[in-house]
Amino acid sequence: KTRPSVLYLPFDLAHETKRLIKYFTGIEDEEDQNFQLALKFAWSNFRFHRYLDVNTHKVQRSLTGIYEKLMVHSDLSKAESWKRLTEEFVNSPLPNTDGTKSDAHYSLLSLLLFLSGSPSNTDFTERPRVKEAEEEDKFDWASYLMEGEDIDNGPYPDTPEWSEEESDDDDGQQPISREDSGIQLDRTPQEDQDNNNNKTVPVSWTVGEPDARVWLEQHVVTPYWVAHAPRFPHSLHLHSNLLNVWDQHLYNTDPLYLPEEKAFVTETQVIRETLWLLSGVKKHFIFQHHDGKVSVRNNVVVTHLTSNCLRSVLEHIAVYGQAVFRLQRFIDEVTGYSSEPCPPGSSSSYSSKKGSEPPFRTYQAFVWALNKYFTSFKKELTTIEKELICNDETVTLSAVLDRLNPHLAQIKVLHKVFCTGVAEVPPETPNVVRASHLLNTLYKAIIEYDSVGEASEQAVALLFSLWTETVRPYLEIVDEWIVHGHLFDPAKEFIIQRNKDVPVNHRDFWYATYTLYSVSETVENEEKLNDAASGSSGGDQGSSNRQLTMVSFLKPVLKQIIMAGKSMQLLRNLDCKETEQSDRSSRDAERKSLYTLFLESVQSRLCSQDESPTDTITEQQATKRSLIKMQSIIAQHLEIEDVHDPLLAINFARLYLQQSDFHEHFSGGDFIVDRSSQAVTCQTFELTLRSCLYPHIERRYIECCGNLMKTLKKDYKLLEYLQAMRNYFLLEAGDTMYDFYTAIFDKVQEKESWQQLSFLNVQLQEAVGQRHPEDSSRLSVFLDVSVPWPVDIVISSECQKIYNQVFLLLLQIKWAKYSLDTLRFSGMSFHPLGEEVKVKEPINQQIHRMCLLRVKLMHFVNSLHNYITTRILHSTGLEFQHQVQEAKDLDQLIKIHYRYLATIHDRCLLREKVSFVKEAIMKVLNLVLIFSDRWQAGFGAWKIESIDKMESDFKNCHMFLVTILNKAVCRGSFPHLESLALSLMAGFEQC
Repeated sequence: KTRPSVLYLPFDLAHETKRLIKYFTGIEDEEDQNFQLALKFAWSNFRFHRYLDVNTHKVQRSLTGIYEKLMVHSDLSKAESWKRLTEEFVNSPLPNTDGTKSDAHYSLLSLLLFLSGSPSNTDFTERPRVKEAEEEDKFDWASYLMEGEDIDNGPYPDTPEWSEEESDDDDGQQPISREDSGIQLDRTPQEDQDNNNNKTVPVSWTVGEPDARVWLEQHVVTPYWVAHAPRFPHSLHLHSNLLNVWDQHLYNTDPLYLPEEKAFVTETQVIRETLWLLSGVKKHFIFQHHDGKVSVRNNVVVTHLTSNCLRSVLEHIAVYGQAVFRLQRFIDEVTGYSSEPCPPGSSSSYSSKKGSEPPFRTYQAFVWALNKYFTSFKKELTTIEKELICNDETVTLSAVLDRLNPHLAQIKVLHKVFCTGVAEVPPETPNVVRASHLLNTLYKAIIEYDSVGEASEQAVALLFSLWTETVRPYLEIVDEWIVHGHLFDPAKEFIIQRNKDVPVNHRDFWYATYTLYSVSETVENEEKLNDAASGSSGGDQGSSNRQLTMVSFLKPVLKQIIMAGKSMQLLRNLDCKETEQSDRSSRDAERKSLYTLFLESVQSRLCSQDESPTDTITEQQATKRSLIKMQSIIAQHLEIEDVHDPLLAINFARLYLQQSDFHEHFSGGDFIVDRSSQAVTCQTFELTLRSCLYPHIERRYIECCGNLMKTLKKDYKLLEYLQAMRNYFLLEAGDTMYDFYTAIFDKVQEKESWQQLSFLNVQLQEAVGQRHPEDSSRLSVFLDVSVPWPVDIVISSECQKIYNQVFLLLLQIKWAKYSLDTLRFSGMSFHPLGEEVKVKEPINQQIHRMCLLRVKLMHFVNSLHNYITTRILHSTGLEFQHQVQEAKDLDQLIKIHYRYLATIHDRCLLREKVSFVKEAIMKVLNLVLIFSDRWQAGFGAWKIESIDKMESDFKNCHMFLVTILNKAVCRGSFPHLESLALSLMAGFEQC
C-alpha cells in the first residue's frame, strides 16, 4: 500500500461507525439486534467520552517552539513552510464545523504532533498542491451576452488574443538571482560595497522543478575555499555580526586601520575541518601543512567572533592536529603506509618501504597500540560529525572542544611519549637501544602520572594499555627463551643477545654465551657488558658518574630470566630420556604463554577489587585504623627532618598503605628511609608487576633450574664428581690417598726414582681401586680428573688449578710430617769426619739437642697440619655440602663452588698477598727435610754448627710467623688464623 498524498479525515461519524462495527463483528444486517446494541455502545462512547478537551494554548506553544527551533538551525525554508501551512489549516473551515480555529482544528493538530517523532529532524520537501479541477461550463456565455452587439476587431483582426497566463509563463522563465531566493542577507555598509564590486553569480532553476531546487539548497555546500566565494546567509542579530561591529569600531578609532580581505566561513565549517584535522586528513582550507607543521590561515574569519579570538582557538587546535599528524605519520612509516595495520606477529605488519629494514617487533606493537587508540578516537569524531550533519541540536565549537578535551589530553600524553621514546632517538641507534628506551619511557611515564593520583587516572589507564601492547614482543621473547630454550630475536631488540660463536656443548657456555646490553641515559652512548658467571645485571659495573640503565620493568627478575633461559637451553641439549621429551611436548601444547598469563593476572587483579558491601565496609574500617597508625609513623619520620606537615603525613600514609610489607620496614624502633631506594617507590603499577608478572617468571625459573639441577645430579653425577675432587685433591679420602703418597715417600727416602709414569699409575690405581673402584678410570697419574661436559661448567680448568695448588701444599705438609714421624732413635749413629776434628760438645748433648729440635719441628708441622685439615678443609667442606644441597640453580652452584675454592685458597695462605707467610712456612718445611736427612746420616757426618744454624733458622721463622699471625688475629681480619696462632705461640713459649 502506498502512503496517501492527502490526509483523509472521516466526518460522517454515523456512517463510519457502522463501517467500524461491520469490520470488527462481521454483521452486515443493520437491523440485527446485535448490530443495534453495538451501534448504541459505540455512539455512547463517542458522544459521552471521558477524555479531556484539547488545550489550544499548549498546541500553539508546541507549534511556535518547532518554528523557533527550525529558525535556530537556519532551516529557513522548512520553518516558513511549517508556519504557513499550520496557519492556513487553522484558518480554513472544516466540514460539519462552524468557524475557524476551533477545537476540532487543534485536536487534529494535537493528534499530528503526537504521531510525529521529530519534526525538525525530518527531511521535508513541500510539493505544490494541485487544486481539484472545477467542472467546465460548456455554455457560451460570451455569445449569449453579446448577442445583437456590433464588435470592432481593429485594423488587424487576425492578431491572436493576449493571454495573462502566457505573460506569467514568460516571466517565470527569467533567471532567479540569489537575492530572489527568499533568503535574507545581512546588510552592512562594508558588505554592500563588496556586493557592488563583486556581483553574485545568478543561479537559475526551472519553476516546474521545485524538488531539485530544494535538494540543491540542502545538499550543495557553498565553495568557501575558493577566492571571492559567495557569502552565506546568517542571522541579523547583533551577536551574529560581532566581527563587523568590531571592524567598524577599529575603523572609527584607528585612523591607520586598513580592512583586509577575509575568507568567511561558518562555525559548522570550522567544526568539520577541526574534526577532519584530528582525523588525520592533510588537505584543509582553514588549516595548512608546511614541512610537518600545522598552521592556521590568516584571513579565515567567522561573523560572530573577532579574528584574534578565532585564531587563538584554532592555533590551540592546530597543536593537537600536528601531534596527530606526527603520530599518524609514524604509524604509516612502520606499517608501510597501510591504512589498517595488522596485529603484531602477522606477516603484513613487517612490511616497510622498499630498500629499508623492516621495523622491529617492539615498534610494531607500539604502532598497533597507537592504531587501536586512534581507531576509537576516529569513531568518536565520526559520531560528532554525524550529529553535526543531522542538525538535531545546536553544535558549537566550544561544545565540541569540551567533549574532545579528555581525548586531547590523551593525545598530548601520547605525543610526549612518542617524542621522548621514539622521535628523539638518533636514526643510527641499534634496535636494542630503541626498544629498551621506548619501554623505559613508557614505564617512567606510568610511574610519573601514577604518582599524581586520581587527577591522572585516564592518562595512567591509557599508558598502561599502551605499555601492555608494546611489551608483548619482549614477553614473547622471554617466554620462548625460558620455555623452549631458544632466544628468538632476529631484529636484535632484546637486551640479552646470543653469542653464536660459543656452542652449547662448550665448557664456556655458561660464561660467554650471552651478552647483556646496558643502555646509558644518553641514548647515543651504549655499553655492552658480558654476562659473567653471576648471570646478573651489569648495571652495577658502570662508572659512578654515569648511571647505566636497562629495561626497568625486568630489573627485579632479570637474573631469573637469564638463569631460566640458560638452564632451559642447556636442558634441551642434554641427552634426556625420550619419555621426558614427549611429556614436555604435551605440556607445551596445553600451557599458556607468559603474555597471556600476565593479562589474565591483571584482569583478575582488577576484578578482585569488586567486593560485597559488607566486606567493603569492614575493609574500610581496617584501612582507616591502619591509616591512623601509619600516619603516626610517618609523622615521626618527618619530625626527624624537622618537617611538621600533617597533610603530607596523611598522603604518605595512604601511599605506603598499598605496600603489604610496610610494617616490616618502618614499624618498630628507629628506621632510616633511603630516598634513592626503589623500595620507597611503591606505586600501583609496580605492585601490579610484582603480583601479576614476576610470579610467573619466578615459577618458570624455579621449574627450569630445578629440572637442570636434578638432571645434573641424577644423570650426570655432578655431586659424585665434586666429592671425588675433595676426596683426592683435598685428601678427604685419607686412607686411600695415604696408600698412594706413602709409597712415593718411601721411594724418596730410599733415594730411588719415583717419577716413572708406570709406577705412579700403578700406585694410584691400586690405592683408588681398593676402596673407590668407580673413580679409578677418572684419575690420571698426575691427578688430573677427566671431567665430562656439562660437569666441566662447574668444575672448570681454573677450579682444577686451585685444587692442584691445595693438593701440592697438602703433600708438602704430609711429606714433612711423614719425614719426622718415621725418624727412629735407633737410626742415630756416630760417624766421625776425621781424627783431627775435635768434638766441641759431647755426643749425648748433641743427641739431646737434635731430639729437642725434632719435637719443636713436629709441634710446628702438626699444628699446621691440624689447622689445614680440620679448621680449613673439614669445616669449610661441611658448609660447602650444606650450600650445595640448597642451591636453586646452576649459577648458584657455580658461585658456591668457586667461593668454596677461593676460601680454601685464601685460608691455606696461597694468595699472592700473603706470599711472605707462605715462604716462611715453606722454609720450615724444607728445614724439616734437611733435619730428617741429617738425622738419618748420623752424627759426625755433618758439622756441629749445622745444628746451631737449623735451630737459629727455625727460631727466626717461628718468631716471624707468631708475630705476623698475632697481629692479624688482633685486628680481627683473619679470625680463622686464631687457632694456628695460639698453637704456634704455645710452641714458641716453650722454646
